[in-house]
Amino acid sequence: MLTRITLWKKGIVLWIQGGKAMAHVWDVAQYVLDKCGPMTATKLQKLCYYSQAWHLVWEEEPLFPERIEAWANGPVSPQLYAKHRLQYQVDEVADGDADSLKPNERSTVDMVCDFYGRRSGAELSDLTHREAPWREARGDTPPGARSNAVITHAAMGEYYESLLGTSVDQ
Repeated sequence: MLTRITLWKKGIVLWIQGGKAMAHVWDVAQYVLDKCGPMTATKLQKLCYYSQAWHLVWEEEPLFPERIEAWANGPVSPQLYAKHRLQYQVDEVADGDADSLKPNERSTVDMVCDFYGRRSGAELSDLTHREAPWREARGDTPPGARSNAVITHAAMGEYYESLLGTSVDQ
């Protein structure tokens, strides 16, 4: 269960999960960069998306509370986008704290980076376009058109869980 705590005087929102402050998408992004090195913004967004999706499957809980939307070029966290906007290559994320990830969260991100990390941002974008969570969230939205439709945790969890035990194109 997620609990939201807002510290009004500081303008800070904390998400508490199991008694510990939950990592944010920018913390996950910084961990990805620390592990894999600088990368394109597109690739970073997709690795964070896959980290969220597989964490939902393996741990049955979200990795971070921020939403993921079905943008034209694939899944994007608008909150992470705001931190790397106008950067093609990203080597650091403002406010990102890789140390805030718990060991099981690091393990998820490590496995995602090991499996998907060899692909380019364009390849990862193409892959997400073939997968149900992004396609279903976009619905009838024309290719290339803007969308802020949310890719739900349920859609991610159900789809990626259905891949367990199958051979996935790498």
